[in-house]
Amino acid sequence: MTSSLLTVSYIGASALFILSLGGLSHQESARRGNLFGIIGMILAIAATAIGTGWINNFGINEYGTLAAAMLPGVITGAIVAGRVAMTSMPELVAILHSFVGAAAVLVGIANYLSPVQPFTGVEEVIHEVEIFVGVFIGAVTFSGSIVAFGKLRALISSKPLLLPGRHLLNLAMLAAAIWLGSWFLGSEGYDGLPPLLIMTAIAIVLGVHLVMAIGGADMPVVISMLNSYSGWAAAAAGFMLSNDLLIITGALVGSSGAILSYIMCKAMNRSFISVILGGFGTDSSAATQPAAHLEGKVHTTDPAAAAETLRNAKSVVIVPGYGMAVAQAQHSVSEITKTLRALGVNVRFGIHPVAGRMPGHMNVLLAEAKVPYDIVLEMEEINDDLPETDAVLVIGANDTVNPSAVEDPNSPIAGMPVVEVWKAHKAIVMKRSMASGYAGIENPLFYKDNTEMLFGDAKKNLDAILTHLK
Repeated sequence: MTSSLLTVSYIGASALFILSLGGLSHQESARRGNLFGIIGMILAIAATAIGTGWINNFGINEYGTLAAAMLPGVITGAIVAGRVAMTSMPELVAILHSFVGAAAVLVGIANYLSPVQPFTGVEEVIHEVEIFVGVFIGAVTFSGSIVAFGKLRALISSKPLLLPGRHLLNLAMLAAAIWLGSWFLGSEGYDGLPPLLIMTAIAIVLGVHLVMAIGGADMPVVISMLNSYSGWAAAAAGFMLSNDLLIITGALVGSSGAILSYIMCKAMNRSFISVILGGFGTDSSAATQPAAHLEGKVHTTDPAAAAETLRNAKSVVIVPGYGMAVAQAQHSVSEITKTLRALGVNVRFGIHPVAGRMPGHMNVLLAEAKVPYDIVLEMEEINDDLPETDAVLVIGANDTVNPSAVEDPNSPIAGMPVVEVWKAHKAIVMKRSMASGYAGIENPLFYKDNTEMLFGDAKKNLDAILTHLK
């Protein structure tokens, strides 16, 4: 493969990645967007392997070594992706980000010890800056993503770890990294390895501390931001390796992740800078206050009564949450939707931007169950209609329908936009228990006079409701 053909292949792969991002912006084109991304990645890997082999005169042994390194990754990725449940997708995304960060660290250190090509003068300084910055971003991404995985997997408490003077600690670690960078750039030969490794250790600690200081309610933003970090780490690795495609791909991932994080922060009424800096600028005392214990009468219902309420309603809004994903109840929800619409009920869905702990999680599940796209509405589109809605069916959502965000200025989620289901004439909330949500605070919705709680497994209760409707 000639250099010109390799360049053309890289341009083609880059175009496919851009088309993939464009396709993923709409439900109707998401499948096509995924296909473009798959084809682009296959082209990128094949072109890089063949092109590098041609440039470096690879023989059968070199290609055998390359295949031995790639095949385990391909097989492992296929098995993990095939077996992971949709409810565990946020955790999978987080741990994959850590792999990208680790790869950037290893590539940076290896490139310092054995450069792809010799540099002199200004080029050498620029190359060393690329290595140092790439390793720093990769190390922060690596450790931060592991902590995010632990929080999403409930291996680590979702409550923020707010150490005294944590902001000064972060600034001290950043200042130490900058000082180590000057040491690294002023070193000759391999004398720069000690400051590079020390900086890597500091960056790993910084990544842990940054994410540990972020509460569970903001974890979706953290996942998106770590996605952005992984992209910039990949772009830095591209500069180190003089690989144009890696630079372009990393820049696409990094910029799109940052934009998505900003959009999510805006939707959740969170400060973008505050979240990514681990709560910088927030009131520590408010964040650490224990949630007030709620008291009141809880009204319960059963599938038969819930079905009667839905049948007699003229308008119904269904608000799915993480509980629907855990119970894999999206197909039951789809059948209930079809049945109610056949009875003349106006059925729509209200989706919170981060329902299910990840943007688009609920949309994907509903699309899988073939729920029509035109009745799946965003939170902003449905909230104004809720006061005129006869019944709302909440399936496993908690923090995203919590009135505390609107009614309690001292709540940890105060100001966060939520689906205001309590404004409907009646709200039926399906949950296994009265347990608090991922943010760790109780929900006053459960005690509202117009709320009825339907306890138990979501899928079993939905199937029972469907039976009564039919």
